[in-house]
Amino acid sequence: MLAGFEQSKFDYSLFVKKKEGKIVIILVYVDDLLIIGNDMDMINDLKGLLNQNFKMKDLGDLWYFLGIEILRSQEGILLNQLKYAQDLIKDIGLSKAKVALTPLEQNQKLTTVEFDEIVQQHQDDKLLEDKTVYQRLIGRLIYLTHTRPDITFAVTHLSQFMQSPKQSHMEAALRVVRYIKKEPGLGIFLKAYNKHQLVAYCDSDWASCPMSRRLVSGFCVHLGDSFIS
Repeated sequence: MLAGFEQSKFDYSLFVKKKEGKIVIILVYVDDLLIIGNDMDMINDLKGLLNQNFKMKDLGDLWYFLGIEILRSQEGILLNQLKYAQDLIKDIGLSKAKVALTPLEQNQKLTTVEFDEIVQQHQDDKLLEDKTVYQRLIGRLIYLTHTRPDITFAVTHLSQFMQSPKQSHMEAALRVVRYIKKEPGLGIFLKAYNKHQLVAYCDSDWASCPMSRRLVSGFCVHLGDSFIS
């Protein structure tokens, strides 16, 4: 471990160094490093130390990292996954498909195979022959929720059916992709002048889950005026 740096207890790929109100953070992913901080002298010292021990290439200011694009302006910073979303749409084969206006169809009730057998309904809604196709798609959608909180509820709901996905689940997941196709460059905008305060809102309905009759809740989180989750 680098001298003076502490490994985060919550993320073992994160290393932090603090000194007299100054801070430098290193994020490590395989052979990619992201270095941020509020003091350029500490950042440059760290780069020099790393160069002495490892073969490194400084790519300059952050603009792309792990599929996330970082766009800066005087108003703030936009984080999006435009290329990731476009690749997803192309790989799924929906480049020429019609867009969807919402992630999920209104009032659609998705159920498990076990529930269908108990209530003897949706007998024509068959299991997918290859469930890994559905699982891979949901996994890619989960990664996209880092910058697309508008699809988080739909993706979380669809991830409940990973073990035994049916045709209706696959169609619903493809609808999410068609919704993304409408605005693939949407992302999270962090305003340059913002309040450093987290504000959360939550809501829940009443017994809307068709299988358990439990409530379904939702939430959103703002950092100042910026919607982040």
